[in-house]
Amino acid sequence: MGSLPSTYRAHRCSFHPDRLDPYLRLSTVTVFVRDQESSLRFYLDQLGFCLAFNVRLPSGDRWLAVAPPDGTALLALVAPKPDSEEYKLIGRSTQIDFLTEDVFAKFEEWRRRGVRFEHPPEMQSWGATSTSFEDVDGNSFTLLCFDEMTWEVEAQRRAHVERMESERRAAQELEIARQAQARLFPQTQPALTTLEYAGVCIQARHVGGDYYDFLDLGRGRLGLMIADVSGKGTAAALLMANLQAHVHNQCATYWSRPFTPFALGQPERFLRSVNGLFYENTSDDAYATLFFGEYDDNAQLLRYANCGHLSALLLRSDNHLERLDATCPVLGLFNEWHCDVGEQRLLPGDTLVLYTDGVTESFNGDGEEFGEQRFIEALRRHHNLSSPALLASLVEDVRRFSPHEQHDDITLVVARCRGD
Repeated sequence: MGSLPSTYRAHRCSFHPDRLDPYLRLSTVTVFVRDQESSLRFYLDQLGFCLAFNVRLPSGDRWLAVAPPDGTALLALVAPKPDSEEYKLIGRSTQIDFLTEDVFAKFEEWRRRGVRFEHPPEMQSWGATSTSFEDVDGNSFTLLCFDEMTWEVEAQRRAHVERMESERRAAQELEIARQAQARLFPQTQPALTTLEYAGVCIQARHVGGDYYDFLDLGRGRLGLMIADVSGKGTAAALLMANLQAHVHNQCATYWSRPFTPFALGQPERFLRSVNGLFYENTSDDAYATLFFGEYDDNAQLLRYANCGHLSALLLRSDNHLERLDATCPVLGLFNEWHCDVGEQRLLPGDTLVLYTDGVTESFNGDGEEFGEQRFIEALRRHHNLSSPALLASLVEDVRRFSPHEQHDDITLVVARCRGD
């Protein structure tokens, strides 16, 4: 019989990604029957097959096909006209073999269900164990197994169990990573008199590279921050954690010092220090865009640096929009790095919005992006809401526009000036 295992691997999926030839496999074998419905009940109820196709063709004929639980080939149950040549082929030996890993167990199962066997399973001279059975029309089939095939099925089963366990562990590790990264986002919000603020990060994967933070700088000052680290998934999450660690470490260093007039330069020195550490501890192509704002609750003054990030949007109470554009390069690409700082005074009713590109680059089914203009329109439409309600409304507008799979992290920070 030759090399039987390679011949009888019909239980495997026949797709081989490394094969260069066009994909090709056996699709359908025709079995002629007298009554399709009676035959269908036999294959489904007694043999435990699955219904693959049951459609009415334009000619009025019924296209009916069944398949065994494993493998890829189908049996088409065709009821030919009584006066046709095909009708004479009903009740013959089909020369179709069904493979099983335990022919005795399958024999007993099908026999109890009323399947007619010609004889119990018998050992063949070429090493297989087989028996024959008939369907309701007398069509004859062979049921067989052999050791090589049984070993192969068992090996595939073990590999499947190992793969499932590996996937389970990977999913568990990702969930632990997600929970760990969630704790890197602000867990508390320093209370301010003149500013109401909120933030959210909705990750496209378990973990991601977007980051926002609220930093208690002391003496009625708050650090508002949003960042987007290069890359996706786990690699970006590790960079995000790296950046967050540098931010918190340097924040404690620079804002824990006694306040002096010289401290007015702290945001610049703080960011230069963060950039230096991020540059030293990451690869040459790693970088992050970042917006940092230092808000003075007493003076209602925002001093900010935009490190290559999307322009922050400042919507004034009179509906006038101002963009807080980039004032310095991205973090992490350059060791020699210069930072400029801008200033804006916030008045009652003014709203500041920071966001990442996952907001404006969300797209609908036609491939159209949400875009900055739609985002601004949504901001104007909802700007009278409280910060948490405004945040929720903006996210809802983005998701309504792009209701399908999320492709990038969506991160937003909104701050609304309350005044005295």
